[in-house]
Parts: sequence; structure tokens; C-alpha cells
Amino acid sequence: MTVRRRRRKGGEPWYDDAAGRLVRPYTISNGRTRPTAHFDLLTMVMATGRRPVSCQGPDYAQVLGLCGGPVSVAEIAAHIRLPAVVTKVLLADLVDCGAITARAPAAVSAGPASRTDRALLEAVLNGLRKRL
Repeated sequence: MTVRRRRRKGGEPWYDDAAGRLVRPYTISNGRTRPTAHFDLLTMVMATGRRPVSCQGPDYAQVLGLCGGPVSVAEIAAHIRLPAVVTKVLLADLVDCGAITARAPAAVSAGPASRTDRALLEAVLNGLRKRL
């Protein structure tokens, strides 16, 4: 069986058609599993326009390319096809060198609009019971 390896345009990482990415995620984050900043999957990040001096490489460039407008950590992880923890390490590095900013998701207010409508939930439950 022959293993086909290829390099995509734009310097994307090596892939094996059967196995996927050939570089393990922990090597991308230099073995680090904890970011220096706190990120939720819904944290919004955006590029500042500053060119990072210390954070260079194809993975950082790919992440910066996705941060042209506000984008969530979960979206970035999905686009670069890396685990969320590795994505958070890369993002923390970019925050530390001033290339991106991060904003935590807005807390849900305890106002009337955020309260659960009990009558609606009971109607849904009753409808589900009728179908069974």
C-alpha cells in the first residue's frame, strides 16, 4: 500500500489521505496544553493589525487569516482542524504578542427575556409524550 502525502497551496500542513494531519497537535503548541490566557469556546477574537514578531509560522498565519473580523474560538478550531485546547494555546500566544484581542462572551441577563417559559416547555413535553 502506498502512502500519499501532499502539501497544499499556501503552505498548509502535510496530510496523509488516509490518516489526516501528519504533525501531531502537541507539536504545534510546543507540547503546551494550557494557554496563558482564559478562553471559552464562545470567546470572540479579532486581529489588531499588528504584525507578530515572536508568533510566526504557518499555523499562526492561518489563525491570523481567520481573525479579520470577530470570530469565535470554536470556529477557528473547526477551520484549522485542531483540538480546541491547541487552538487556545495558539490564540493565547497571539494575544500575548499583541496580534489579536479577545472578548469573553456576554453574560446572559436575568431579565424576563432570558427566563424559561414553563408553559411552552410543558406543551413541548406533552406533544412529545403524545407521539410516543
